[in-house]
Amino acid sequence: MAMRLQKYLALCGVASRRRAEQMILEGLVQVNGQTVRQMGLQVQQGDEVRVSGSVVHPEGEKRYILYYKPVGEVTTVEDPRGRPTVLDHFRDFPVRLYPVGRLDFDSEGLLLLTNDGDLTARLTHPRYEVNKSYIARVSLDVPPDALRRLRTGIMLDGRLTAPAGVRVLRRDAFSTDLLITIHEGRNRQIRRMVEAVGHEVVRLKRVRYGPVVLGNMQRGQWRDLTAEELAGLQQSAQDNTSEHQREETGS
Repeated sequence: MAMRLQKYLALCGVASRRRAEQMILEGLVQVNGQTVRQMGLQVQQGDEVRVSGSVVHPEGEKRYILYYKPVGEVTTVEDPRGRPTVLDHFRDFPVRLYPVGRLDFDSEGLLLLTNDGDLTARLTHPRYEVNKSYIARVSLDVPPDALRRLRTGIMLDGRLTAPAGVRVLRRDAFSTDLLITIHEGRNRQIRRMVEAVGHEVVRLKRVRYGPVVLGNMQRGQWRDLTAEELAGLQQSAQDNTSEHQREETGS
């Protein structure tokens, strides 16, 4: 059965469909000896597909990993600056894994890894509004007006952020711990939102991705998702027609 080249690459575990499209545009993909640089090509059984010179085949076994990323690792396959990557721990893994989205170098917490390119594309696409929750330790005592602005939206790069869930977990004169839930994935979004209301994120930890919770895992640990967690993720990546729910208790 014929299928689009970018979908085929995702089934091979090479990358998400979005990243596969970039690889095609960069001239990294060859089909039957010819470099492909345009979208829309259909491949079928018997075609030879290569990425950076290596033949790729669809992977039969899909793996879904929850990893507690510590501070000091980047969520890329390779880093041109030579910094540790989250995939350094999985170099000998039986399938090639890729991060689902990103978690900043100086942030920690829940990171999903998989070779399921289709699910990755859906989980990271803005249309599905998959919630992600973070515990942010913020400088100083955050006043009610700043909390209201975080909840209703902050102007970043000329666009207002979507409504966020913000709940105070702890506060004193020197810092405030906030549970922040967003479904967007803009670059360093939470840090920039907090900076926009006059504070600084001292520590940022992701504790939930959709229905998957970090729990009591330790930094650097990983485990396979349970069947229930995977089913919940797949459900989260379906069309979301319900109103985005916010956590607004605790000011």
